[in-house]
Amino acid sequence: MNDLALIGPILAAMFAAATPLLFAALGELVVEKSGVLNLGVEGMMLVGAVCGFAVTVQTGSATAGFLVAALAGAATASLFAVLTLFLLANQVATGLALTLFGVGLSALIGQGFVGIPLDGLPKLYIPGLTDLPVVGQALFGQDIMVYLAVAAVPLVHLFLYRTRAGLVLRAVGENHTAAHALGYKVLRIRFLAVLFGGAMAGLGGAFLSMDYTPMWAENMTSGRGWIALALVVFATWKPARAMLGAWLFGGVTILQLHVQGLGIDVPSQLLSMLPYLATVLVLVLISRDVARIRLNAPACLGKLFHPDA
Repeated sequence: MNDLALIGPILAAMFAAATPLLFAALGELVVEKSGVLNLGVEGMMLVGAVCGFAVTVQTGSATAGFLVAALAGAATASLFAVLTLFLLANQVATGLALTLFGVGLSALIGQGFVGIPLDGLPKLYIPGLTDLPVVGQALFGQDIMVYLAVAAVPLVHLFLYRTRAGLVLRAVGENHTAAHALGYKVLRIRFLAVLFGGAMAGLGGAFLSMDYTPMWAENMTSGRGWIALALVVFATWKPARAMLGAWLFGGVTILQLHVQGLGIDVPSQLLSMLPYLATVLVLVLISRDVARIRLNAPACLGKLFHPDA
């Protein structure tokens, strides 16, 4: 019975740990579907985390904090968009530079907020459901952002595969030259996609600082942006698979914490490495199926486009 009683809190913690990964991965998935590769997810998450936290501390409004976090992530992403889409800078190099920029900028903004605690978001409580054994707390006792992240999965799927705008975005990612010839504004479409990816990364970062921790600390994303990038490949650019992957990596994160709590004689450094080792292992296994990656990856991913070329 004691073991069953632990399942609910572990599942609840797993879903919470997966939420920032899911926000960031869904945003990057849309970006890559448009044919743009933005490796600056980590930096955008950090900027969103510190800006959302700062606004929440100053105003007392978590809603304002999350809105500002999304705007901050989008603003940071716009720098990448201008450099790569209009100035034709290398996307890989610019994405890496954006991560370094985000690390430094977030540390600068957050100097006065280190160690300040927040109460976090209120948890949902539904009489009769939240109290269900085993799964009640995990499924019906989370905060609103966990449910918004899950709700974003079918919304992104519907947008990409059931709307004309989504079809156009995927067409741009598959063949930007043909899309331009048909009269579609390739650069505008990609710019909006990059802004959306930045906003989602900002929300993921804000969830960390405003609810999951909740406090601000430098580099608090701890590589989650890179895991989100790996999740997009793991999911073969499919939203539902991205959610499953986020839950998987969230589960690994929680597992290593519980293993440490049980006092098992394993070096803590090794346990802390588990989520990242799992990421590397999954990418190695997926990379062996080259045909599947080529079939699902946008054909113009990472390729520069100029309308006059």
